Amino acid sequence: MIIRPLLLAALLSFPVPSLAQEAALATILEDAAGLDALETVIVARAGDVLAERGYDGHTLADPTNIKSASKTVVSALVGIAIERGLLEGVEQKVADLLPDDLPADPDPRLADITLGNLLSMQAGLQPTSGPNYGRWVASRNWVRAALDQPFTADPGGPMLYSTGSTHLLSAILTDVTDASTLANARDWFAAVDDFAIGGWERDPQGIYLGGNQMAMSPRSLLAFGEVFRSGGLAPDGSRILSQDWIDQSWVKRTRSRHSGDGYGYGWFLSHIGGEDVRYAWGYGGQMLYIVPALDLSVVMTSDENSPSAGNGYRDALNDLLADIITAVRDADAAPAEEPVAPPAGQSDAPSRAGAAFPPAPAPPAS
Repeated sequence: MIIRPLLLAALLSFPVPSLAQEAALATILEDAAGLDALETVIVARAGDVLAERGYDGHTLADPTNIKSASKTVVSALVGIAIERGLLEGVEQKVADLLPDDLPADPDPRLADITLGNLLSMQAGLQPTSGPNYGRWVASRNWVRAALDQPFTADPGGPMLYSTGSTHLLSAILTDVTDASTLANARDWFAAVDDFAIGGWERDPQGIYLGGNQMAMSPRSLLAFGEVFRSGGLAPDGSRILSQDWIDQSWVKRTRSRHSGDGYGYGWFLSHIGGEDVRYAWGYGGQMLYIVPALDLSVVMTSDENSPSAGNGYRDALNDLLADIITAVRDADAAPAEEPVAPPAGQSDAPSRAGAAFPPAPAPPAS
């Protein structure tokens, strides 16, 4: 059999960067086993999984508590509700949407809080997260308790990270759709095959907790992230979110006083490994990273009971992402093989008249 030179060149050159990339990513994920709290990692590019691994018996299909990474899911649902006309927009006032849950003698600033303020953690209300979380979830009505928090800043001021703010969004979604936030998520993301939410805590009134205690598998979290990475599309090409909402979500509106990273609508914004990165972050190290310039989506899940901020663990996960970015970028920069000429005396014509050209073997998956 005579192989045409261009085909031979393609066979020789195409797999080389992919194989090098596979080897580099395999080494990176092997070394990541040294992070004791790490449970899973998935690396995908343009929707194709490049590498994945579970550690210490954890699998990619088992649900895990994604903690505050669920705030990003709730933010997406708000965007869909706005696009469907169920909500007016990010400037709509929260007090108008939850009139029955306002305090008896509200601070006048409560009337100024917008949906956008809740999405960007700029409501100005004392956070219900951190040391205040236990007292908040012990209350009889989490929505009213969140609205009854004292103001520590004006609406639109500095970032005050609070699960109560996202829970108010869940309550608003429940009210305007006449359906639970979980039902809305399952309905609106139905075209995303791998998207699934398992267990999800509810408040005493039955409202799903906006921004915590949500179970998703690493594969499901990746499927959610892929909707943003792909510009709002499901795998079948149907539209879940508009590109405009994604753009709005990834605009820096404030910054974390703890990490210094920017924050948009449910997404942290940073620069890691030389690239602009958007990420969802849950307690313990539940991470969903999107690297738009590389079409890269990375999921990392960790022990939900181990902290990730003050002990440097989240920084270690960011360093792991930086290594992954470098491996992908280096593979892109790898030179292609030079075309190889056929042996002397052979042409690129079929070996006999009318002979069918044999199909090219598929290149190894990258």
